[in-house]
Amino acid sequence: MEHISLQHTSCLNDSLTMAQVEKRGGLLRKSSASKKPLKEKVVLMYDEIFMTEDPSKCSPRFWEELFLMKVNLDYLEGKLESLDGEELMKIKDNINCLFQHCIQALGEEHPIRVVNALQNLMESLDSLLCAEGSESLKSLCLKLLLCLVTVTDNISQNTILEYVMINSIFEAILQILSHPPSRREHGYDAVVLLALLVNYRKYESVNPYIVKLSIVDDEATLNGMGLVIAQALSEYNRQYKDKEEEHQSGFFSALTNMVGNMFIADAHEKISVQTNEAILLALYEAVHLNRNFITVLAQSHPEIGLVTTPVSPAPTTPATPLGTTPPSSDVISSVELPLDADVQTSNLLITFLKYSSIVMQDTKDEHRLHSGKLCLIILTCIAEDQYANAFLHDDNMNFRVNLHKMPMRHRKKAADKNLPCRPLVCAVLDLMVEFIVTHMMKEFPMDLYVRCIQVVHKLLCYQKKCRVRLHYTWRELWSALINLLKFLMSNETVLLAKHNIFTLALMIVNLFNMFITYGDTFLPTPSSYDELYYEIIRMHQSFDNLYSMVLRLSTNAGQWKEAASKVTHALVNIRAIINHFNPKIESYAAVNHISQLSEEQVLEVVRANYDTLTLKLQDGLDQYERYSEQHKEAAFFKELVRSISTNVRRNLAFHTLSQEVLLKEFSTIS
Repeated sequence: MEHISLQHTSCLNDSLTMAQVEKRGGLLRKSSASKKPLKEKVVLMYDEIFMTEDPSKCSPRFWEELFLMKVNLDYLEGKLESLDGEELMKIKDNINCLFQHCIQALGEEHPIRVVNALQNLMESLDSLLCAEGSESLKSLCLKLLLCLVTVTDNISQNTILEYVMINSIFEAILQILSHPPSRREHGYDAVVLLALLVNYRKYESVNPYIVKLSIVDDEATLNGMGLVIAQALSEYNRQYKDKEEEHQSGFFSALTNMVGNMFIADAHEKISVQTNEAILLALYEAVHLNRNFITVLAQSHPEIGLVTTPVSPAPTTPATPLGTTPPSSDVISSVELPLDADVQTSNLLITFLKYSSIVMQDTKDEHRLHSGKLCLIILTCIAEDQYANAFLHDDNMNFRVNLHKMPMRHRKKAADKNLPCRPLVCAVLDLMVEFIVTHMMKEFPMDLYVRCIQVVHKLLCYQKKCRVRLHYTWRELWSALINLLKFLMSNETVLLAKHNIFTLALMIVNLFNMFITYGDTFLPTPSSYDELYYEIIRMHQSFDNLYSMVLRLSTNAGQWKEAASKVTHALVNIRAIINHFNPKIESYAAVNHISQLSEEQVLEVVRANYDTLTLKLQDGLDQYERYSEQHKEAAFFKELVRSISTNVRRNLAFHTLSQEVLLKEFSTIS
């Protein structure tokens, strides 16, 4: 029958007229052309996810099969981007299921499923972060990413991050930071996430997040990042001040006043609070990697706590370690109010200096020691930057900076209203002086002292180069440096067992050499130069003792011979000043029958005898080695990032946002 039917069809075809054949051929061609190309199976499965029905209802093995298919990221991304907020909410259950099964698939032994799950997950997270959708959903996306990043303490051993490198979410993070509503809701998590991603295998391979962060030049994005960092640091400063005031008004404060402040150090230790290393790392990466970010440091905004606009109360949350959580959105929004001429303005640098003055007070705790070191590294990067120095030394940018100072019996706390209005570099120098005078202790923080002196030296190099005559109370710095030398000599045996104190001594002596050799180019007045000589002469016994110590060790065949010899040579001009003026001062006193000369009388002798003083020209005093992270700080940053990763994971768990709870949140979010 089939053969007959075919023959019959052939006969019918033979009997068709030419017109009929042409007409029929056209219909066939049209029918063929109207057929769409077949979709690959994974695309068909994606289409099912974007329907309102559960795709696993008719196909129980739907999710298992999906993760065995090769991912089509272009198609998936296109589908997600084509949805508006309303359409997205209609299929939220299926999107939640996709997330849930992606995360579950990460634990599979089958490598194909793991790879495909990661690609699906990263692409979906990126699209949801960029879309105009639920803020709660975006928040959970960021929390999930933080969970994934901090799965291991050493993030460089976290292989999941390879997919975060390939499927970049950098642009999504920038979008959050540049858009005020998103920044207020998610800025903190976005900045911490970026700081962690930048540190993934940063010394072993090319990290795309480092490259991209270094070239960001969008003003809104950089300012947004600066605002988030400023708010986190401001919140820490505010909470510390509140605790300090609460503590001082309590019973213990009254008791310490009764006994003459004998236990004030103990009182101070009781208000030590946990530092925020994650946000500090973010500030460091921004300053270190991106030259454009330097401008953000000087962007003015109203001081936290002085804005009088009322804000709604923050939602009640469980108590958390101070300084480790993001500021409330209410605090952030208050700072983004228009500037008021009657309100004391601040900027990120001032906020950072205040923060540094708190965390650098007590370096006995390991976390505070790390934070203090990172603060000094950030200041080192700032002190090396030409533009940063320009606004630091700008006479037209004057601020009152109320740094926190360690309680000490021999000084009173200055009232805020009595603080002078000065260029910002004065606050940096004040912070360095404060550190120098308050950390001469048994557990000597040698590394921090070296960094502190380096910051001062770099600032002086800029002032000498640009002939900036800064009106600063230099005598406080000189006095602090001499007292530090006295401490090194008094504790020579104990300190030499742990540190090469001659490295620090040489740096201090060379700071004095900078003032002696180039002081006429940057000291504010001729009388300042006279005061320098007066201070050296007044404290000549300390320099004489230092010379005796280094001469003794440089003439012995011990391990400190070379280091001590360098200090011996560096003291040549200081000794020349002492040896030149001391006899003349003694002669003046003898002739005038004065047992003890006043400061003005000593200065009179100094001014009269400059011409006969001979000094040796010393090379390289205004040169320094630029900061390098990879060669000298790699071990520190690896340990720091490990600590931050642990803390971030702990805080996520503390707020009941562990990975298991995240899955429930995703499945129940409205």
